[in-house]
Amino acid sequence: MSARFDAVGLVVSDMAASVTFYRRLGFAFPEGAERLPHAEAELPGGLRLLLDTEETVRSFHPGWQPPADGGRTSLALRCDGPGEVDALYEELVGAGCHGELKPWDAVWGQRYAVLLDPDGNGVDLFAPLPAAQ
Repeated sequence: MSARFDAVGLVVSDMAASVTFYRRLGFAFPEGAERLPHAEAELPGGLRLLLDTEETVRSFHPGWQPPADGGRTSLALRCDGPGEVDALYEELVGAGCHGELKPWDAVWGQRYAVLLDPDGNGVDLFAPLPAAQ
């Protein structure tokens, strides 16, 4: 037997807000996903991003509660270049999303920024800086 990595799952408080947020980042959720209790977007390489509402999780785990300290998960999205990090960050913040850390040139050689999704999970945007490529 060999388990293989297949998906990243997130529990969301508001499916419509989460689907809208991740669509803005390029995740292809099917039409109508914002009204479902479970939604999936296929990622390159066959992986999937799974979103389940809190109610869905409680349907099979009645005692489940969200973490009291906010999100503990982050997704890292590689952008085509440093300018895309800045543009995508500004686009999402301009649309009302929470910008946690504005774009900066990180000491490890990447342009880096952090957004929070509607449930407080980190979404890191990054691209190699020209000198680090």
